[in-house]
Amino acid sequence: MTRVLIVEDEPILARSLRVGLTDESYVVDVAGDGEEALWYAASGFHDAMLLDVRIPKMSGIEVCRRLRKGGAVVPILMLTACDATDEVVAGLDAGADDYMTKPFEFAELLARLRALMRRGSRGGTSVLRMGGLELDTSARTVTHDGHPVVVTNMEYRLLAHLLHNLGSVQSRDRIQAALWDDETGPDSNVLEVLVSGLRRKLQGGSAEGCLQTRRGVGYVLVDVAP
Repeated sequence: MTRVLIVEDEPILARSLRVGLTDESYVVDVAGDGEEALWYAASGFHDAMLLDVRIPKMSGIEVCRRLRKGGAVVPILMLTACDATDEVVAGLDAGADDYMTKPFEFAELLARLRALMRRGSRGGTSVLRMGGLELDTSARTVTHDGHPVVVTNMEYRLLAHLLHNLGSVQSRDRIQAALWDDETGPDSNVLEVLVSGLRRKLQGGSAEGCLQTRRGVGYVLVDVAP
């Protein structure tokens, strides 16, 4: 499942991109401003980002700069106005991987996305760690004190999200936005079942008690090793 974040404040263009990418079997999230973009990007689950430069609350260039400063390696395709050479330069300097000027052909955008994702990440670490717990995002494996931990696909995604946000309480809505597409998020206790299963698999040793519930707030992964 390939997940793309669209950051675009023009509703018609955002909807057009979402429909087109969904038809191409991508899972798509849409943010309408810079703050929302950072909120979505914190999950670490996106395989690519389409980032418009001129968005409310925080420019796309500043969003890109903050993501790179924070260690994010997601490929970023910057969208700029046709006459904005200075924006192109500023975006690339801030860490964008490529750019397209509006208007553009959707077929070309798809080709650019595929090329970015083939090149992969920008050399950041593929291993997330907390004490003796390790999650390798390249091999998609989890180990605890050197021993493999067998997890389901959704348990893996939940653990990766919590490791990306280590020590930060994640609300139910925040986790659901990261794990499921907006249109198909679960209405039942699926998340609680996932948390329970993952917690059970992490019991013992340095991982004991690390996946904690903040009643009425959400869930948090904390390093409780002495």
